[in-house]
Amino acid sequence: MLRRALRLRLGPCLSGRGLGTYRRGSTLDWDGKVSEIKKKIQSIFPGGAWNPLYDTSHLPPERSDVVIVGGGVLGLSVAYWLKRLEKQQGAIRVLVVERDHTYARASTVLSVGGIRQQFSLPQNVQLSLFSAEFLRNINEYLAVVDDPPLDLQFNPSGYLLLASEEGAAIMERNVKMQRQEGAKVCLMSPEQLQKKFPWINTEGVALASYGLENEGWFDPWCLLQGLRRKLQSMGVLFCQGEVTRFISSSSHMETASGEQLTLKRIHEVHVKMDHSQEFQPVECAIVVNAAGAWSGQIAELAGVGNGPPGTMQGTKLPVEPRKSRYVYLWHCPQGPGLEAPLVADSSGAYFRREGLGNNYLGSCSPTEEEEPDPGNLEVDYDFFQEKVWPRLAQRVPAFETLKVRSAWAGYYDYNTFDQNGVVGPHPLVINMYFATGFSGHGLQQAPAVGRAVAEMVLEGHFQTINLSPFLFSRFYFGEKAQEHCIL
Repeated sequence: MLRRALRLRLGPCLSGRGLGTYRRGSTLDWDGKVSEIKKKIQSIFPGGAWNPLYDTSHLPPERSDVVIVGGGVLGLSVAYWLKRLEKQQGAIRVLVVERDHTYARASTVLSVGGIRQQFSLPQNVQLSLFSAEFLRNINEYLAVVDDPPLDLQFNPSGYLLLASEEGAAIMERNVKMQRQEGAKVCLMSPEQLQKKFPWINTEGVALASYGLENEGWFDPWCLLQGLRRKLQSMGVLFCQGEVTRFISSSSHMETASGEQLTLKRIHEVHVKMDHSQEFQPVECAIVVNAAGAWSGQIAELAGVGNGPPGTMQGTKLPVEPRKSRYVYLWHCPQGPGLEAPLVADSSGAYFRREGLGNNYLGSCSPTEEEEPDPGNLEVDYDFFQEKVWPRLAQRVPAFETLKVRSAWAGYYDYNTFDQNGVVGPHPLVINMYFATGFSGHGLQQAPAVGRAVAEMVLEGHFQTINLSPFLFSRFYFGEKAQEHCIL
């Protein structure tokens, strides 16, 4: 809107050359013209007091081939792979819209930064194996000329999952599948566990699984900033604002069973600028919904789920914000040493080391009844005292003397249907794609998920990893891709 107004108001300042003589939607032409406008204004108004009025660098472009809603690590990964896999360099124009560029409440930076292959679904094992390779070779993927290399501070200490008698058989089946997919995981008896990690109390433990390679934890903030830096070098555009509306067209078709379907295609995205009541329209060909905990709301804006219940038209995206497990940081001088992996107890409690000074991060998965209010990010310290600490101290006796130093909470993009990711296109809003719903393991799988979405956009099908079980259509057909190893 501002740009259109500028065309009308500044024509005389351009020595008779209207903006209409420049190709609409060209960033280079527009930036050059804005620079010329600034010089004219400065010559007319000494001191350049009018410069802020005409600074449009914060505005989104009028057109973009792909608009990605959500600038967390999943959205950035999609943008990266779209640019990396495009057949002709510079052919695809990508815009990332993010509400908060400080990422103060982002799920990415409020996580514990873990990566593992110990899942119950083959697809999740494959995703994490691909992502582990990406993280281990991060500077081969995200290096920028003349910029320092990234240091993810990857700590390959592995995950140690503990099972009770009741869960031992399931753990054995999972490990067999994980090995078949190429993960390096071993099973340990209580005696072997006690010998390798003498600080563990093995009471109630029937079996343990231990990741030998490609498991551990890393710095999420470094990955996020590394992706942003790389994308800027690749020409990806960024905009701080909130998507408030989609403009779409509709067509109708009838299925073989006689069901009437309405197909939608999004043509325009309205972005409400930060600290402003105005919006900027962006014409686009593709929209990627990577809005994390708020992706369900973005889907509703596009008309997803607004039809009769029980129909594809009425099937909603079942992703909602959940307040992630509170993460507590504590100090324990006699706690486990540098060899300690990330330990996930059968009781739901987990912990890992944080740095070299006998500090630890951890928490406990709440029950459905204990799920905290997602309306705020306040921390419940009583939850630690009553639910977390007793379980930690039972498994690691040294934790009897721990002292909590700080804590925080973040949001999960929680998939209420099967706690698993949603990847690929919507069947009826035909140019909206999803990268959301990972319920806590999106960070570690983001490099692989971004590639999968880019493959679907560019080629029309998954190539590297077949993620068909993660398509949106499963919600209509009731086909759960249930992931049981959720921490």
